[in-house]
Amino acid sequence: MKVLGLSGSMRKDGNTSQLIKVILERCKDAGIKTEFVSLAGKKIMPCLGCEKCKVEKWCINTSDDWNAVVEKVLECDVLVIGSPTYYYDVCGHLKNFIDRTYSLYHDRKLAGRKGVAVAVHANKGASRTIQTIEGFLSAHEFASLGSVKGTGYHQGAVMDDTEAINKAQKIGDKIVRLVKRLDD
Repeated sequence: MKVLGLSGSMRKDGNTSQLIKVILERCKDAGIKTEFVSLAGKKIMPCLGCEKCKVEKWCINTSDDWNAVVEKVLECDVLVIGSPTYYYDVCGHLKNFIDRTYSLYHDRKLAGRKGVAVAVHANKGASRTIQTIEGFLSAHEFASLGSVKGTGYHQGAVMDDTEAINKAQKIGDKIVRLVKRLDD
């Protein structure tokens, strides 16, 4: 089993990445294979709405980093996907990534995986961010393993949100229990 953490934040080691890594660390400590991918520094173009993916069964735009990232999503069993909250929703970079997965929707290429939604806000709005991520997971037929909302503005501040850290650790433990059940 492989757990992939995907941060949509443009800050490579920002609060969203740090909160996702709390979950991954619990899994890694239990011997589960993990990987972390940040969209920071990656070029992710928006969906063109061309509908050519219905025929091609894949997004036809190959001029950016979306293909390499989505290949990693296709290889995982559990996706921990997170975003900072921008204007009460996911950041635009992650939204571009999500919109492009429409090309995988037609053949349900992402179905059957498990997912965790992670959001970080400065002081409010994370609930809507979680709803958007959970909508993405639900549309692609992921089974939800929960969500985590963290508070933090300056880099590293989310690590002071003990409630978020505790919840992230509990979700990591939940993933570990799931893997152990599947291995038995």
